[in-house]
Amino acid sequence: MNFMSDNVTGAAPEVMAALAAANEGTAPSYGADALTARVEQRLAEVFGTDVAVFPVATGTAANSLALTCLVKPWGGVYTHADGHINVDECGAPEMFTGGAKLVPLPGEHGKLAPETLRGAMDKAHWGFVHCVQPMALSLSQATESGTVYSPADVRTLADLAKGKGLKVHMDGARFANAVAGLGCHPGDVTWRAGVDVLSFGATKNGALAAEAVVFFDKGLAEEFGYRRKRAGHLFSKMRFLSAQLDAYLADGLWLRLAAHANAMAARLGEGLSALPGATLRDPVQANEVFVSLPEPVIQGLEQAGFGFYRWDGQVVRLVTAWNTREEDVDALLAAARRLVGE
Repeated sequence: MNFMSDNVTGAAPEVMAALAAANEGTAPSYGADALTARVEQRLAEVFGTDVAVFPVATGTAANSLALTCLVKPWGGVYTHADGHINVDECGAPEMFTGGAKLVPLPGEHGKLAPETLRGAMDKAHWGFVHCVQPMALSLSQATESGTVYSPADVRTLADLAKGKGLKVHMDGARFANAVAGLGCHPGDVTWRAGVDVLSFGATKNGALAAEAVVFFDKGLAEEFGYRRKRAGHLFSKMRFLSAQLDAYLADGLWLRLAAHANAMAARLGEGLSALPGATLRDPVQANEVFVSLPEPVIQGLEQAGFGFYRWDGQVVRLVTAWNTREEDVDALLAAARRLVGE
């Protein structure tokens, strides 16, 4: 009954089976294997366009190394103030880019608004040697608040950024949850909407440890292979990363797993928000629930063995995953109702 994160789960059986299969025999090293080539082909089919794909092991590596191809050391990256690259990556984006500055911007429910981005760019000191020069926009999809950007949202923000010459990166650690929630084609919320490079996450949604940096603008990928090697993320036995991604993408598994997680979050959010004294902080649009609960309910749930994070005061975060059991959701809701009654 652990709702602390989607990182607490194991890997999906299909992924584990793929790893076992990849363990048989030999294969060329450093990404020259057939599985890695097939992952690139699968992602091209998923997005409906030609792509350059680079598997890595962590989301931090994916985000940080992707940004190195978009900005120079004196560049600035606009991001939401709560964005993972800003608050959860220990300065990795700044380190790998050689010192590029993250420029955090506010926004309700974890999302950047067009007027906020426009205002920030209008105030930037373009061409002034003493100031960081804006070079990229990074969007989290789904956001750190469990909300999602629609294709129109992404297009509006990307158009603003590109109008000033900025490149667009998307942190897709929970990209599957966002696409499953939106019900749109993956291409509609990425390259067709102006995204240049995507950090395509799998670890939070059924993989053991596998992400992919997906370049829609392949010209930006020319240096990435060297940057990945220099950063220590060119795996000699790359087939074991690729096997996870291959299984993840096969037959739509990635979306089925995400749809289940989303459904469990919706069930949880609906049940908790119906409690007296409870208020959802953010709309439940992916697999995270942020809800304000009465203090006795929070303490009672903790004492009953339910795992979740206290986020801010009486706001708690609960995260569902690809294998969250409906009975565990219902058990938490039943316990919360009892505590309210007490």
